[in-house]
Amino acid sequence: MCLALIAFGAHPRYRVVIAANRDEFHARPAAPAAWWDEGFLAGRDLKEGGTWLGIDRRGRFALLTNVREPSRHDPGAPSRGVLVPRLLGDDAAPSATLPALVAAGRRHNGFNLVAGDASELHWGSNRAASTATLPPGIYGVSNHLLDTPWPKVERARTAFARWCGDAGHADDLAPLFALLRDTERAPDEALPATGVTLEWERMLSAPFIASPAYGTRCSTVVTIDQDDQVHLVERNFDPAGNAAGDVEFRFAVPKKVQCPPGRPKGTVRPLGGQRTK
Repeated sequence: MCLALIAFGAHPRYRVVIAANRDEFHARPAAPAAWWDEGFLAGRDLKEGGTWLGIDRRGRFALLTNVREPSRHDPGAPSRGVLVPRLLGDDAAPSATLPALVAAGRRHNGFNLVAGDASELHWGSNRAASTATLPPGIYGVSNHLLDTPWPKVERARTAFARWCGDAGHADDLAPLFALLRDTERAPDEALPATGVTLEWERMLSAPFIASPAYGTRCSTVVTIDQDDQVHLVERNFDPAGNAAGDVEFRFAVPKKVQCPPGRPKGTVRPLGGQRTK
């Protein structure tokens, strides 16, 4: 991802809301979100086999953004996209898995990793001194550390917070896709200095990027409501920035079964995922 907004315990209906854009070179092959054999739902980078955002049937989610620092980029470093599958494939809670992955991630180029479920949220970066357990709130992350006030993050987070505050329209995800579709660039005086050329800084300052070679490949919205129902919608885009199809899934997070003393505990099986184009 290159822009991710997360509302955790900050919406009257949804325990978690994620709205995110993935920016990438159009020549890099990728597959839309689908259920993996490993048991989680995610898009797939067909070059390295990893992903940028995923959620499993237990409602545990993880997302990744790159840290933009061309002066430190190592072309031989391992793919950062392996981190999300590793986190979702671990049986331990995100509170344990995320710090371990960040600590072991020094060989990777810079990244942010956000993970949690409906009851906990964590952030870490191999460019920060420590990981953090996040309290309820609204967060934004792009290609620097969490809540770095880049213009694209601030503008998108303001619109995101406004939507979260309007509970009467919670069923309408269109405003979330609209704020992710924002192509307004920041003025030159507000641009960050990340080491790329001025023209690239200008292009990358928009929440949504449309250019022939590099741009926003997909927008994804994930919600987990108070009844632990998960809804994921991914919208894909072509190099011209035109919508090129949606995939949509709904499933229920299994609830723990209360058993009498002396009987083993179990879980209710989750509903199957649904996909429509």
